[in-house]
Formats: sequence, C-alpha cells, structure tokens
Amino acid sequence: MLDNNLVQSTSSWPFVEIRKLLRERKDIIKSKNKITFQTGYGPSGLPHIGTFGEVARTSMMINALNHIQKIDHELITFSDDMDGLRKVPENIPNDEILKKNIGKPLTDIPDPFGKFKSFGEHNNEMLKEFLSRFKFNFIFKSSTLNYKQGIFNNSLLRVLEKYDEIMNIILPTLREERRKTYCPFLPICPETGKVLEIPLISKDEKKGILIFNNNKKKLETSILDGNCKLQWKVDWAMRWLTFDVDFEMYGKDLTESAILSSKICRALGKTPPNGFAYELFLDEKGEKISKSKGNGISIDQWLRYASPESLSLYMYPNPKRAKKLYSEIVPKTVDEYLSLIEKYPTQKEKDQIINPVWHVHNGNPPKEKIIMPFSMLLNLVGSSNSDSKEILWKFINKFHKDIKPQDHPVLDSLTEYAINYFKDKVEPNKKFKIPNETEKKALNNLVTKLKELDQKLKPEDIQTIIYSAGKENGYTKNLRDWFKLIYQVVFGEEDGPRMGYFVSFFGLKETIELINDKIN
Repeated sequence: MLDNNLVQSTSSWPFVEIRKLLRERKDIIKSKNKITFQTGYGPSGLPHIGTFGEVARTSMMINALNHIQKIDHELITFSDDMDGLRKVPENIPNDEILKKNIGKPLTDIPDPFGKFKSFGEHNNEMLKEFLSRFKFNFIFKSSTLNYKQGIFNNSLLRVLEKYDEIMNIILPTLREERRKTYCPFLPICPETGKVLEIPLISKDEKKGILIFNNNKKKLETSILDGNCKLQWKVDWAMRWLTFDVDFEMYGKDLTESAILSSKICRALGKTPPNGFAYELFLDEKGEKISKSKGNGISIDQWLRYASPESLSLYMYPNPKRAKKLYSEIVPKTVDEYLSLIEKYPTQKEKDQIINPVWHVHNGNPPKEKIIMPFSMLLNLVGSSNSDSKEILWKFINKFHKDIKPQDHPVLDSLTEYAINYFKDKVEPNKKFKIPNETEKKALNNLVTKLKELDQKLKPEDIQTIIYSAGKENGYTKNLRDWFKLIYQVVFGEEDGPRMGYFVSFFGLKETIELINDKIN
C-alpha cells in the first residue's frame, strides 16, 4: 500500500476517479461491501483498440483502488452478442455469409472465418484471448447466454412492469415517425430468426407475454428466456440493474445515451453507476475509428509491431482528449515508453505514481537500462538489411560488447518488433533521394571526416563532427536540411535517428560504406 496522504492527493487520473467513486457511492459500496465495474463490447466487428482501452483504463482504476482500500471487486466485460447484424463489416472474409444473415443475432450467424459456431462467438473469443494476454482479471459475460439462461428474466419483468414510465423517458427523444412504432422489446422472429423491430399491440405484465404486429400478422411471444431482447439503451440500464454495476466508462459519443439509460435505471429502482466519458480514437484522417470500417490500427497489428506494455501506455494519458491511432504512432509510443522506464528509478514516489509506466505495470515497472531507442533499431534493421534478431544483436554488441539478450528482455523483444515494423511499414514506403552534384560533394566531405575519426569517439562527439560537415557545406542557417538530406539519401526517409549515435552503433566503417553505396 502506498502512503495514504500520497494516494489522496495525487493528480493521477485513475486515483482521481477512484476517489470520486468511493466518495459519491460511499453508502452503496458500504452496504454491499463490493464494487462492480463493467465494460462493454459490440461484437459486430473484430475487436479494436477502443474496446481494449476501456478494459485497460478500468483496470488502471482498479489498481489504484487496491492502493487506497481493500475491498471485494469485479470487472465484467459484457458482449452485446445478441444484437442483430445491421451491416457487413468491410474487413471480414467470406462476407457473403454475413450478407445472407443480416438482421439475425450475431451468435446465430455462421462464422465467416470457419473457426467457431458463430460470428459472435468468433469475435468474443478473439477479445477474450487478447485481454488474457494482458493478464487482465475480468469476468466475461455474453448477452445471448444471459438472455437464454434466464439470468435477465426478473429484470425483464421489471422493465415490463415499468413499461409506461420507460416509454415516457424514451419517446420525447425520438422522431415522430419512430414514436409510432417504438417498443423497448425486440422479439426474435420464430420463422426467420431475425431480431424484429415492430409495433406492440398488447402486453400481459403478469405472464410476461407480448403481442406484436408483424407485417399485419400477430406475433405472440414471451419476453423470457431469450425470446425477446431489449433495445440497447434499455438493455444497458437493465444490465446495470441485473449486475448491480457501480462504474462504467464509455465513449464520448454515448454521453446522451448514458444520460437516458441512467434515467431508465432509476425508473427500474436502482441508482445508476458512476460514468466516465472518454474521447474517441481517430484514424490518420481524423475520422472516428470504426469496427465495421476497420480503419485505424488493429490490436493484432499493434502487437506485431510493439509490446503490450506500449499499447497500455498509449491508453493512459489524457483519456478525455481525442487521440489519433495509426501505425506511425507505434514507434513514437515505444520510444516514449522506454524514456519513461529509464526515468522511473530516479523519481520520487509522488512523481512515480504520476509516471504512466507505474500504471502500465501495476506499480512495478521493469528495471532495465535502456540501450537504444526503437527508432534507432528501425534504422539499424534497414541499414544492416537484417531480418533476424541474431544479426541485429551482432550490431548491438559492437557497441555494447558485454550485454546479452537474456539480461535485456525489453531490448531483445524490441529487435523482433523492429524487424516486423520495418518490413511491413517502413521498407515499402522508402523513397531514396538521388543527390545532385552539390549534395554529393557535401556527403563526400562527410565521408572524409568520418574516415579521420577515432573508432572510440563518443556519439556526442561524432554528432558534432557531422554538424561541422553540414556547416562547411552551406547548411549554416538550417542544419535541419542537412540531416534531412542524409536521411533521404541514406535511409529513404525524411526523418531518422541522431546520426552520432547511429554511427556508433552501426560502426564507422559500415556507415562510410553505406553512404558511399548511396551516392556512387
């Protein structure tokens, strides 16, 4: 446990939100001696990083809770897998399977990947597998199973009992045409298996029986045991009631829905949970990331290019500020992670719990000296034309002779990530500049200076020599253009590593050969 004064005063947002939760729900939490957190997942598309963000951020809050108060708690990850499929996602194979089953519950649609019984189950399993990689302590709940096994039955009867009150809450928010046909209950058609959105004719509250107008035909059905499901705003409130939820975060775009569901929750007789609206994730174009569009970067892609810890780090800062999420973000996040790891041991405790890596590692970040940034490794991969960790380690050992992969697990994992990222994202987009005669002369002058250097010269001193070469060749006013020239000619990119450090790691001889190869 951390010092009490520290956890009560820190500005770290997980501690701020937990203190708020404990304060505002003091009596409720005391009466049941338990806190229930919930996150939601709509499996109409493959799991994306936004889904992961909810679990990661809520888990950070739970970690903060463990340092403030010892109390029983649980984290529910709920899947709305009984929702009817509205449209076919863009990033799914064998999409004809989905097109044939539009309108059916996700768990009643064959899996287009051919791995599981249904499309919903496939996406659920992908989410569970991914969250388990991060060792999150969560309880997975399926909408389909909870409806069909009768777990929601009592709450559904309560919704029916409060039908008129709920309608009075919802109808004013709908357009006039929609009001005429709206019903909180959605029957499952016994003939087509589709989730129907049709007008209600009559209801029997005691028996839990509803009669609908299904295209001028009467459809009589029970609300129990999965024969009906609720419209999602009512479903959300019903779920809070059933599981006695105390806290749930959600995207900013659901703020109005959360307000409405909270009113419904009160109508059902329960105090709604505390909420936390986070900003949305945007793609490179500034558009909202969508499961159906498949834009942005996928979970699997991030984990191919970087560590799970770097992904958790991305989730931590400023959750109420919109963030862009595309592949170029990954190297920057990795280098930020490495920088924070390096800084952590030198910090005072009050600064350590503000450091994001404290939250990424539940208060116990790894102790490892950072040898080089990820950006350097990427350039090392390209320059050495390496496609194996073993070759990369040979270059690393040229500068740090005594270090071994087993003693530097963070660095060792980075080598594999760097190879993957370089091959997928960097190499296909390289555009090498062909230098003109003036630029060739400048680069040849740089080569001459490098040939005169002592092999043992420090990276900072090499950097100074490279600066001086630029100044001598007309780049006095803007040295940025000098380094841009080097990067474009040597690496095929507009940005690159600090050249002094690169030369040290790659080797004087090797760097000279590399430059000569590009200009001759």
